[in-house]
Amino acid sequence: MANLITLLRFPLFFLYLAGLYFGTATVQLWCAPFIAVIFFLDTVDGYVARRRGEVSLLGSAIDIATDRTLEVVLWVVFADLRLLPILLPLIAIVRGTTVDAVRAVGMSRGETAFEQMRHPFNRFLVSSRFMREVYGITKGVAFFLLTLDLWARTGAQPFAGTLHTAALLLAWLAIALNVLRGLPVLIEAVPLFRAGRSPEN
Repeated sequence: MANLITLLRFPLFFLYLAGLYFGTATVQLWCAPFIAVIFFLDTVDGYVARRRGEVSLLGSAIDIATDRTLEVVLWVVFADLRLLPILLPLIAIVRGTTVDAVRAVGMSRGETAFEQMRHPFNRFLVSSRFMREVYGITKGVAFFLLTLDLWARTGAQPFAGTLHTAALLLAWLAIALNVLRGLPVLIEAVPLFRAGRSPEN
């Protein structure tokens, strides 16, 4: 059930993107709460997985892949719509592909992404509920504001400039948190690059 909820986010996401690109100003306005629902489903699938005892390595991989895909596509889309500088999606792509490649090594040993963090401070940054919620909320609010930003520009709203500034600030903060939470994964993977030795050695 949890994996189905995770995968349901894809068709909803494509509807959202269609609304951004082809919808009227009213449709774009409705896209803002719609993207909030899509991000909320990420919380729902985790809750369902824990409640039904469906937490698994496969579920973790699907959840991370879905999150990463939606996130990277959104950074690219908002840059394409000229709401963000191209540097932000470039950072997100480099960080995402690098960290996920390293995590794949750990998953091949049967460890979920969060189990791969061994140092307490790294575990806090990457896998603690607090940091995940801070990053998730920051990212979600940034995408929500960027969606409203598009609507405000399309409708030539008088507060469009202020809204754009707020959206841009939240976007940069989200990218900064994204990088901050990715660094521990790379740091803990250093032993993997020492003549094929595993972190346990």
